Amino acid sequence: MDVLSEVLRLVKLEGALFFNAEFSAPWCLSTGQSSALAPLLSPSAKHLLIYHFLTEGRAFARTPDGQREELVAGDIVIFPHGHAHYLGNGLPERPVDALSTFAGYLSDGLKAVHFGGGGEITRFVCGFMACDPRLCDIVLGALPPILKVHISDEASGRWIRDSIRFSVDEANGAAAGGDLVLARLSEVLFVETLRRYINALPADQTGWLAGTRDPIAGKALALMHKEPAHHWTVETLARRVGTSRTRLAERFRQLLHASPMAYLTNWRLKLAADILQSTEHSVAQVAAAVGYGSEAAFNRAFRRAFDCPPAQFRRSHKAEPFYRFAAAK
Repeated sequence: MDVLSEVLRLVKLEGALFFNAEFSAPWCLSTGQSSALAPLLSPSAKHLLIYHFLTEGRAFARTPDGQREELVAGDIVIFPHGHAHYLGNGLPERPVDALSTFAGYLSDGLKAVHFGGGGEITRFVCGFMACDPRLCDIVLGALPPILKVHISDEASGRWIRDSIRFSVDEANGAAAGGDLVLARLSEVLFVETLRRYINALPADQTGWLAGTRDPIAGKALALMHKEPAHHWTVETLARRVGTSRTRLAERFRQLLHASPMAYLTNWRLKLAADILQSTEHSVAQVAAAVGYGSEAAFNRAFRRAFDCPPAQFRRSHKAEPFYRFAAAK
């Protein structure tokens, strides 16, 4: 079982490639908070992750506070929390505002945009992933402000790179179904990046991402995410995982700094909030969908987590949702 797949399946990340660049040194782009791009790229998105994938040449990426990554072909750099950032190659750095300079090109699809001073060539594509931060925070909260991963050193990564190159070229010809192919490749690229990042974490790393690769905590997490409404206890969970209650609780404390049941309660209530916001199911139906046998118990737990009862939460947060959670019938 793969807990990362279970989480991403539920929150339904949606992505796309939106910019195809061929820049010549020196050049430097200044990109503001991702929320400034959201109206152009995905107006209904609650949170936007921006990334850049180098297919040729080199560049740097840095945040305004000085965090910097050197990039080469095959690198992807992601800004999981939507931070403002710079991307460039060469000196002097004279940033141009990416939004005001290139917004007009977004209507041209993925036709190559040429820019720069005439020197060394860097080719890259930019993409985004849209998500609901409430459901994604267990993943996003474990990621740094700037994340770089090299994906072209294995066969799977080279396949993604070559597929993106081909599909971007095809997009210039407006081939039928091209947008869907690019959207799926964008999502695959993001998941592959997360997978590489998790696998490269130090052996003593703690947190949710480290927990997903642990043979005990990871299996327990996958079970809880796959069957959140199941009547779990530490005993039944440990039995399904194939370990003792003591060992399971120990691994959770070490890696996730919480007990298995505390983690499950927190996840169930996040799901409940999403269902309340995105469906018309009754409070009793929502309670059952996330594993509460008693509507009263659900109300008490929800009030503790969100400082208001479920019905009030629904009234104050009701809006056209970006995601929909299919409640259990």
